Amino acid sequence: GSFSSFYGIITIMNQLTNFTTNFQEHQLFLPMDLAKIIPDNDSVRVLSNILEVLNYSTLMQEYSKLGRNPIVNPKVLFKILVYAFMNNIYSSRQIEKACKRDINFMWLLQNMPAPSHNTISRFRSKRLANCMEDLFYQLILKLPHIGELDFNNLFIDGTKIEANANKYTFKWKKSIQKYDKKLDIKIEELLNSFNCRNKTYFSDINKLRLHIKNEIFETNILFTSGKGQKKHSLQKDYEILEEYLKKKREYQNDLKKFNGRNSFSKTDNDATFMHMKEDHMRNSQLKPAYNAQISVSGEYITGAGIYNKRNDYHVLIPFLDTLKTYLPPFKNIVADAGYESEENYVYLRDNCQSAYIKPQTYEKGKTRKFKNDISKKENMIYLEQSNEYICHNQRKLKYIYSSNKKTESGYIKKIDVYGCDNCSDCNSKSQCTRSKYNKKLYVPRLFTELREKSYENITSDLGIYLRLNRSIQVEGAFGVIKENRKFRQFLLRGTKKVEIEFLLICMAYNINKLHAKKEKERLGVAFHKKKLC
Repeated sequence: GSFSSFYGIITIMNQLTNFTTNFQEHQLFLPMDLAKIIPDNDSVRVLSNILEVLNYSTLMQEYSKLGRNPIVNPKVLFKILVYAFMNNIYSSRQIEKACKRDINFMWLLQNMPAPSHNTISRFRSKRLANCMEDLFYQLILKLPHIGELDFNNLFIDGTKIEANANKYTFKWKKSIQKYDKKLDIKIEELLNSFNCRNKTYFSDINKLRLHIKNEIFETNILFTSGKGQKKHSLQKDYEILEEYLKKKREYQNDLKKFNGRNSFSKTDNDATFMHMKEDHMRNSQLKPAYNAQISVSGEYITGAGIYNKRNDYHVLIPFLDTLKTYLPPFKNIVADAGYESEENYVYLRDNCQSAYIKPQTYEKGKTRKFKNDISKKENMIYLEQSNEYICHNQRKLKYIYSSNKKTESGYIKKIDVYGCDNCSDCNSKSQCTRSKYNKKLYVPRLFTELREKSYENITSDLGIYLRLNRSIQVEGAFGVIKENRKFRQFLLRGTKKVEIEFLLICMAYNINKLHAKKEKERLGVAFHKKKLC
């Protein structure tokens, strides 16, 4: 009886698992041509069509002509990677799973086997290292041919995206410099102590190390360790010396890694600690992050770059230099107050580009407090013929001398200094200056002239229209990337790999934008019009 019941259970299990013979009405038959399932207006078709016409010669150079051919065509693998970013899939394991389960990914594979997550990871971080920028800007250069891009107006903005690094393993420049100075004092004390005990005159720690090493070798001193073992004085000096030298090398390497920064992460040395808007604890906690810059024109991201500088005005020139190598120059550069500096103004002027940069005093200049501040040069009268300023009490501030100030990037900034002859009997001195001496006014003349020109640009009808579109297009692009696409933290580490990842999300954004504009019949529309209530 027990044997027959067991045999019956086995029979039932075989019937349940044999779907081919018992459940034919529920079996799925896929057509040989997967394209029949995919709608004609699907975004995967837009992706395939536009990426098909790109030149992949730089990508193919990353593969050796020797050995076996790659299992998946590199062009197909690139399409899969971009399409994954279009659908908020960033993990290599999730992309591998999608290639085995998703019809659109299978259609892109063209009957090729699904790539493993290792293949996808190597392709993204290594194969695309030297060609990702080229492929991205090739896509941008295709947009003018379909009437989606001109080179008149460029909107620029940046945001901070968190790095894939530990939040608490950081190094600060001032701390390393302090520890390095303390170590120099310890090394000096060790040299003096050794010279006093042995009546020598060593001033170089490396020569002392060589001397101690030779002494140990000649006298056949055996190194001891552990409790109850007495160490020789030369062994003690040698161990302390080795520890100091090791620390010295570590500090010197750390100082090189800063490269003009004040901090870096131990997990990702290229990441800098920055203030983030996503401060959930509201304690101004610094997090390892990258400064991601984009330029937008015609609602498309036309340029993207990754930097580890916290301030935007430091990265505008290198960002525009990168664009210049791939794209024709844009006529009007529109940016917010974070990009304002004399160096940036001069760069745009020398490249025959109009600056539409909002001055940093634009909002403050509208306030009553700023207009009533008699210490500001903006509230004084400037006499161009005599090169003098007239203050609130009708006293003259005459030109005294000019000084040069060197910025962090090496730019020389000229500053004119003006001063009043006598402020001692002035009733408004306490409101004008805190100094016990006469009032001095520091005026960067060139910066003032270029700022006034930019102010005229942004307050014109065209300037107001461009500033409106800048806030919609470039800030809207970051909103889509961070909120809709949930791209809030990088997966890869190192500036080069992070830049590949960021260019992929920007390329995916552009293809989604092209598909959306096509579906909404907005092709050729580059601006948003101001809606009147």
